[in-house]
Amino acid sequence: MVSVTISRTGVRAHGQTAATEDGQAWSVPYVITLDEAWHTRHAQVWSLSATGERNVIVEIDGAGRWRVNGHLRPDLDGCLDVDLESSAWTNMIPVRRMALRVREAAEAPAVYVRVIDLTVERLEQTYRRLPSDDGLQRYDYRAPVFDFESRLVYDEAGLLLDYPGIASRAY
Repeated sequence: MVSVTISRTGVRAHGQTAATEDGQAWSVPYVITLDEAWHTRHAQVWSLSATGERNVIVEIDGAGRWRVNGHLRPDLDGCLDVDLESSAWTNMIPVRRMALRVREAAEAPAVYVRVIDLTVERLEQTYRRLPSDDGLQRYDYRAPVFDFESRLVYDEAGLLLDYPGIASRAY
């Protein structure tokens, strides 16, 4: 579930995901702020599970330097997006920001936040826009570190319809 507010100064997303994985239930509420060009500026993420409650703040300064809970993280330099392990919505951020043409591909390294312990790491990923004849947007998505590939499908407004094996839109 995510609620998104778009204004002339940027985007603010309030969301929450929940699941049971390997017998462990968890919930991840989050707030992500983007600028008007869809670059992530700030993210606050909570993790609630049987292992406890955690919180992380990820933010970027005007010079392109990321901080995690106030600590400088040079390993994240060059990232423009935050990608939450628990949210398929965050894959829309680079898709919307990059506005790829059909058959165009681009790398989109992201600040990746894991679900349970909120570990923050760099995630190399690529998106390639595919042709469409039905008005939907399709992208081949790759995250090599996880040996993961998927085809993401978005509607005319750029909202996720299907992320096979991960998420699909509920009506």
